[in-house]
This record gives sequence, structure tokens and C-alpha cells, in this order.
Amino acid sequence: MTTTTAEPVLVQDDAAVRTVTLNRPQKRNAIDIELRIALAEAIESADRDPAVRVIILTGAGPAFCSGGDISTMRRMPPERAHHRVQLAQCVIRAIWATPKPVLAAIEGSAYGAGTALAAACDRVVAARDATFATTFTNVGLAGDMGISRSLPLRIGVARARQMLMMPAPISAPEALEWGLIDAVAEPGQALESARCDALQLAAGPRHAYGVLKALLTNPTTIDPFELLDREAACQSELFDTADFAEGIAAFREKRRPVFGDREGGQP
Repeated sequence: MTTTTAEPVLVQDDAAVRTVTLNRPQKRNAIDIELRIALAEAIESADRDPAVRVIILTGAGPAFCSGGDISTMRRMPPERAHHRVQLAQCVIRAIWATPKPVLAAIEGSAYGAGTALAAACDRVVAARDATFATTFTNVGLAGDMGISRSLPLRIGVARARQMLMMPAPISAPEALEWGLIDAVAEPGQALESARCDALQLAAGPRHAYGVLKALLTNPTTIDPFELLDREAACQSELFDTADFAEGIAAFREKRRPVFGDREGGQP
């Protein structure tokens, strides 16, 4: 295991899993401009690294992320605010653009941008005592970082509307019931639980995961017949991958498949 430290994020590699940690514990990992830039760059770097197959996002200290750093905000003209907001959107673009699974490991609170960041991930593991709230309206904002898409996709439009308009905190068990998160761990064990999931995913067929992420981007808005064509095209390409060949061979030989790039095989 190798670890490198670079404020305001920490990056740790464990085999094919890269953990990116928001590292402003003194601010409960509130997202300022520097963190927005560093977080997007860290995810994009993990995407480019062929040795990385899965990415985990987590927070240093007792909280995952308390939202945007309000101490750095002030009234400004829309043209100036647009640049600031786009820096936050770059983080979500990086999560959605990478074909690699991105997991969130949540301890403590995930408020505002913290909830948005978690909801954008492919799998969310939260400690049983974690709490979530979309607190944008508390400061007169509606929300960014993809929350108007990711939250309804996870919990439905009606519940998303209520969470955004009446931002009362909800518990991890309630978030699990709604679909906001995907698994609950004991307090202090969210990251370890996410790592177990990540290692399982890292051993899986990476090309198939990339196809699944792409096809599920807008599952309710795309024309269903167009979706059939896209599924067919993607599935046809997967038939010509080393992972597919390995899966078929393992089935015939009655063993577990060993996915991953192999010397001399097709990608």
C-alpha cells in the first residue's frame, strides 16, 4: 500500500483501488475553491491511471462533507458566480465521465454539497449514525453538483423535492430505505466496508462496468427504442473483449472468472 499526501485531498492506493479523501477536517470538509479544483483533478487522475480500477471518495475526520464553505461566499454578479459553480460541476463531471466505479464512504454528516457528492457516486456506503440533508435553501440557493439529476434518480422526484425545499436531516437507515444510500456499516467502518466492495468491483469486468455507467446516465429520459439500439451496440462490443472470453471459459471450466487485462489478450 502506498500513500501520498497533497492538500487539500489525500490520495491512497491499495492494489487497484484509489481512495480520495477530502482533507479539511477542521472545516468538516467544507468545499472551497481549492478543494473543488483538487478533488476534480484527483478523480480525473484516477480515471487516467490504468492501474486504478475503482475510486472511493471519503472525508477526513468526523464528517464526510458539510457542504460548500459558506465563509468563502458572498453576493456577486452571475458572471462571477458562474465560474465558481462550474468548478463544483467539474467534480461531478469527473465522477460521471469515468467508466470506473466510484464509491462514497460516509461517516458523520453529508450536508448540501456533501449529499450531492455522495448521490453522484455509483455506490454509497454510510455509517449507521450518518446524517444527510440538502441544505442549499438555508442560504437562498437551489443546489448544484448535479443534485437536480442524481437525487431524483435515487429517491424519486417527490422525495427529492421535499428534501430540497424542506432540508431536515435524515438518518442513514432512512436514507437506505429511500435509496439515497446503498449500504449501512457500523460507525467507523464505512470506509472499510466500501473498500471490501471496491476490491470486489476491481476484480470484475471493467469494460462492462463502463457500459453500465454510460447506459444508466439518463435511463428515464432517453427514447426506449434508442436505448435498445445503444444496448445492442454496447453489448456487441463487449463480446469482443478478453473479459467476456474469460467469463465464458470460467463457466465451461466450472471455476470463478479472473477478470482483468491479460498479456496477449484483447482489452
